[in-house]
Formats: sequence, structure tokens, C-alpha cells
Amino acid sequence: MAAATAFGFLKRELQAAGTAFQLLTRIPVPVAIPFTPEMLARSVVYYPVVGAVIGGAAAAAGAGLAGRVPAMPAAVLLVAFWLLLTGGLHLDGLMDTADGVFSHRSRERMLEIMKDSRVGAMGVLAAIVLLLFKFSLLDVWLEQGRNWPAEAALLALACGWSRLWVAVAMAFWPFARADEGMAVLFRGVKARHALAAAAVQAVLTGVAALALPAPEGGWLAAIAVSAALAAAAGSLLAWRLCRKLGGLTGDTYGAMTEILEAILLFALVLQLH
Repeated sequence: MAAATAFGFLKRELQAAGTAFQLLTRIPVPVAIPFTPEMLARSVVYYPVVGAVIGGAAAAAGAGLAGRVPAMPAAVLLVAFWLLLTGGLHLDGLMDTADGVFSHRSRERMLEIMKDSRVGAMGVLAAIVLLLFKFSLLDVWLEQGRNWPAEAALLALACGWSRLWVAVAMAFWPFARADEGMAVLFRGVKARHALAAAAVQAVLTGVAALALPAPEGGWLAAIAVSAALAAAAGSLLAWRLCRKLGGLTGDTYGAMTEILEAILLFALVLQLH
């Protein structure tokens, strides 16, 4: 009886993790998963794990390119690899959000613009600025990186923080659309799911802290700054978007992920280089 219960729990958690990877990445998950509201809500617990895998994979690719390919073309390749991992999902959300928010129309009209599959000028500009910013940061990182294992751990954590904040936003900020859109599928996300996701990120942070080499002060300070910055910037973004749109949407979650990722990468480059 106890074994069956434990097996059932483990199966549900593995399915939830698989759901998170299927939703947020293009990493193949060769398992049939029931996309029920309950499963989608449970999946947000593993968003930090998805972020850590994306960041870790990007860092591993960067370590492979550093010293073998000049920093600038290597940074371009790394940005492309990053986009391949996510399928451009978050970037698409950023473009739609920029088109809507910077149209300076009524709240209802902004939401209509964000639903339009066509990309406008502000969306294109937002994507260009973000990709150029990311490229410039990766160029510096590739050229000046000194301790790849430690910096890979910090990058993985930064990507985890950005995904964690999506879970927090789903749980604590309202939805902009009452009964439509991608975000509504996550209506079942509650505070307990966000807290569980935070616990997962805390475990990942603890593992990374233990793995970091001496002297630990600088690395631990970088972790603390990333956590504080994610909370501050994530709260500000969610608040501003709610003020504009009356709530959050699937597109704004993607935009928040991209913006937080860029901010945290910027902070890491400033601290470590």
C-alpha cells in the first residue's frame, strides 16, 4: 500500500516535471503527459529546474566555445543556442507584450493587440534590443570568463530565478483575461505551488553554494544579489504590467522571463568581470 502510494506520487511528480520541460523548452520529453489543470499547476514547481537546465546547457556550450572561437561569433552562436533551447517562446511573449504595452491604447485594445499573431514595430525593436544586450553580455563573459564551473552554476541559478518568478506571478498576481488565453490554464496555481517552486530553487541554490570553490565570499554574494534582484525586479515588472493591463497574461510571463534573465546576466557580468 505504502509502496503503491509512493510510486503514484513519484509518477505524478515526474509527469509534472516533464510537463514543465514540454511547455518551456524544445527539449524532447518522450512521455505522454495529461495536460490537465492540476498537472499544469503542479508543473510550475519544477520551473526553476527547467531554468537551471537551460542555464547549465548554455554555460556548457559557452565553456566549449571559449578559447576555441573568438568571443564575438561565439556569443552569437550562444544566443542562437539559447533560443533553440526555448524555441523562442519567451521572446515571442516579449514581442507581443511590447506591441501591446507600448501602443498606449486602452487596456482592452492593448490586450487585443497582444493576441494578434502579427508582430509590430515595438515588438521587433524590443526583441532586437534584448538580443543585442544579451549578446554583448555573453561576449564579455566569453572573453573574460575565468572560473567556468562556478560561473556556470551562477548562470544556471540566474535562469532558475527568472522561471521561479513566473510561478510566483501566477500565484500572487491576477490574470488580465477572465476566461481566455494561455494564462487561464494556470488558474489552479496557488501560493503553495509558488512556495514549493521557491523550495526547489533553494535546494538548487544550496547545492550550487556547496559546489562553489573557495574563496566563497564573492560567489555567495553573487547568489544573494541574484535572489534579491529577481525578487525586486520581478515584483516591479508584475506590478507595472498589472497597472497597464489589469493583470498578467501568458505573453507577459514570457516577457518577464526574458527581462529578468537579461537583468540577472547583467548583474553577474558586473560582479564577476
